[in-house]
Amino acid sequence: MRVIAAAVGLTLVATAASSDAIAPGNVVYGEYGEIEASLSGQAGDPTEGRKVFSSRSLGNCVACHSVSEMVADVQWHGNVGPSLDGVADRWTEADVRGIVANAKNVYDGTIMPAFYKTTGYIRPGEGFTTKPAQEPLAPLLSAQQIEDVVAYLMTLKE
Repeated sequence: MRVIAAAVGLTLVATAASSDAIAPGNVVYGEYGEIEASLSGQAGDPTEGRKVFSSRSLGNCVACHSVSEMVADVQWHGNVGPSLDGVADRWTEADVRGIVANAKNVYDGTIMPAFYKTTGYIRPGEGFTTKPAQEPLAPLLSAQQIEDVVAYLMTLKE
């Protein structure tokens, strides 16, 4: 019985924390694509952000971007996108948050995925996918994962 009560308590805490998150359709982008407010209502964790950034099953950012501090322990850095060394010296946290959430608002025609978008996709027919096209989709990353990646990227200074 205590185990069930503890599990319910943890679920309520997790729900309360995620209830502060801004839904993808409610994100307010600035004139240049920046997002001033935290998407999750909480600060990001750079250690978790590094994991999301480098994980092929999460952000997979290394498929396109290189980061020198990761070369020793993360293989196969891409060169399609720019190197992110010194990114915190070039952009503000709000700019980086906007780019990670939906780079298409900043760079027209970019192939970078919109990590915090759930509608408006052009989807292939059901014969080319494993599940039927449905909207809204879940975003590729959660609000907190976006904040974690932003926190990690803000550690990358020249």
